[in-house]
Amino acid sequence: MGQTVVEKIVQAHMAEGPKRPLRAGDFVSIRPTHVMTHDNTSAVLKKFKQFGLAKVHDPRQPVFALDHDIQNKDEANAKKYRDIEAFAKEQKIDFHPAGMGIGHQLMVERGYVLPGSLVVASDSHSNMYGALGAVGTPVVRTDAAAIWATGEFWWQIPPTVQVVLKGKLRKGVTGKDVIITLCGLYNHEEVLNAVVEFAGEGVATLSMDERLSIANMTTEWGALVGWFPADATTFEYLHERQEALDDKGKKRLAEDRLRRLEQRPAMPDEDAVYAGRIELDLAKVSPHVSGPDTVQVMRPLAEIGPKRVAIQKAYLVSCVNSRLEDLEAAAGVLENKKVAQGVKFYVAAASAEVQQRAEESGAWKTLLDAGATALPPGCGPCIGLGTGLLEAGEVGISATNRNFKGRMGSRDAQCYLASPAVVASSAVAGYITSPVDVQAMELKPRFVQLGAAEVEQEKVEILEGFPAEVRGRMVFCPQDNLNTDGIYGKDYTYREDMTPEMMARVVMENYDPQFAEKTRAGDVVIGGFNFGTGSSREQAVTALKAKGIPLVIAGSFSQTYLRNAFNNGFLCVECPEFIKRMKQMFAAEKDKTVLPGDEIAIDFTTGTIRYRNEAFRFPPLGTVPQSLVIAGGVENLVMKKLAPATA
Repeated sequence: MGQTVVEKIVQAHMAEGPKRPLRAGDFVSIRPTHVMTHDNTSAVLKKFKQFGLAKVHDPRQPVFALDHDIQNKDEANAKKYRDIEAFAKEQKIDFHPAGMGIGHQLMVERGYVLPGSLVVASDSHSNMYGALGAVGTPVVRTDAAAIWATGEFWWQIPPTVQVVLKGKLRKGVTGKDVIITLCGLYNHEEVLNAVVEFAGEGVATLSMDERLSIANMTTEWGALVGWFPADATTFEYLHERQEALDDKGKKRLAEDRLRRLEQRPAMPDEDAVYAGRIELDLAKVSPHVSGPDTVQVMRPLAEIGPKRVAIQKAYLVSCVNSRLEDLEAAAGVLENKKVAQGVKFYVAAASAEVQQRAEESGAWKTLLDAGATALPPGCGPCIGLGTGLLEAGEVGISATNRNFKGRMGSRDAQCYLASPAVVASSAVAGYITSPVDVQAMELKPRFVQLGAAEVEQEKVEILEGFPAEVRGRMVFCPQDNLNTDGIYGKDYTYREDMTPEMMARVVMENYDPQFAEKTRAGDVVIGGFNFGTGSSREQAVTALKAKGIPLVIAGSFSQTYLRNAFNNGFLCVECPEFIKRMKQMFAAEKDKTVLPGDEIAIDFTTGTIRYRNEAFRFPPLGTVPQSLVIAGGVENLVMKKLAPATA
């Protein structure tokens, strides 16, 4: 059985894990090439200081880039920025001050991301690094602190969905239209918590800027990684960057290293196992918009244009669409035109270098002459910070990656997403419209679910302190997408006086008010699919621990919930076939919490669930997740690993 490209790249960066070829579902400890943090560096630093260390493990790994709240000039923010810069100087960590650009752009622009590398960031749009043939994925702040301290973080390898691109985009259609189309066409969790691996002859027709936009917004599509193969376009871009960078950058992009990567780029095996496959004919994609207020609803411009949806604000900002190609596309639309009366058009380049190049090409002047308001290179209105936020009753169109209600301002505003050219055209017209008349063609979903590879039987070493087997009364909660509000309600989330006993009495209250009364310590909770979706509150994990629940088995987990679980030393087991069988077995039950009354057994030595004379296999939990559970969570595990160094 061959490996996907992500399985191969993870194998090359593995510090601890199974001593065999890796596959989806495996838990590993990874040593990433780099970890980028932005304004949240201060929060990561607080966690790092708790470890009692004087120095980071490897100062070449972290990269600091201040980009989120750079318009905020108050003293508290200024002090935070000074403290981050001082720590970077003390530790000899690469530091990019406010005004240099958005962290993700700097990571690709400054040569931190290379084909076959594994680069993470404490920001959800780390997927963007996949445009260069790397594995880019987000980590939480605790993980970032752990990387600073030990050089490693834990990860469970996701399944991979292959997206085969055919044909070539028509004139006037962009990479942003491609990802908007994919988000709207496949909006039933087809790629949720998966790797999206782009393939097919259509890849070669996409520019690097288009790939960066597509990979970036695989985040909104629900994926953990968006990967493109490194080809001639990739290496042409990298060779150009090698020439543009200073001596320090050239060390990261040394010519001989690029040549070696070019000769042997990371690629999947021909017999790699995929969870699903999607086909998209690029020639059938037309300009589209997402929204309002969701990326899961899209409409072609040919349909929404005639409705003349009025706008009051337009945005060409953010890490998804503010590169040179984007600014020049908008400038081409705005040449000798003016932004409509009553419309404000905000523009910010992805980096200072991008802005300089746009100034040199004349695109920047064209945007300003048309009436655009320039903002400094950074995030700003995309995340609801700084100048130009949407006010109540306003409608905005944006080339950003998210249009969630309230994200860019008032919850009583509406926001649509579109390509830079459509945003510019709409700013001139005063309503949503396209600069080109591209006929919309019928697009039908073409998703083939291939299913995961059969879990092979293997015997797992059980570490001292980890249970070889867990037995308990089965408690079945069949609802799919059971969210963290259902597990631990908002009325308790921000209360500081909640003891473990109190948490145990209210756990799952919003899902089933009688759950706490029906269940007891030692019960094994069985959930549906996408268990723990929603907010990132850790109490949705710790409340179940407080109740004495030893583990949760589900068809799949929200990735945030899964990380919170193991980061708090709580066991989670993913076994979709078992959940499907339970749904069949108890289909007639109407209660939210089903208590059959009999016992379930989970054997961790063989990765087997046994219930009523039936057996189901799950990906074995090796030494990495076992160590997290034994230690009681990632922070304790890091302290344990560091004990000799801090003694």
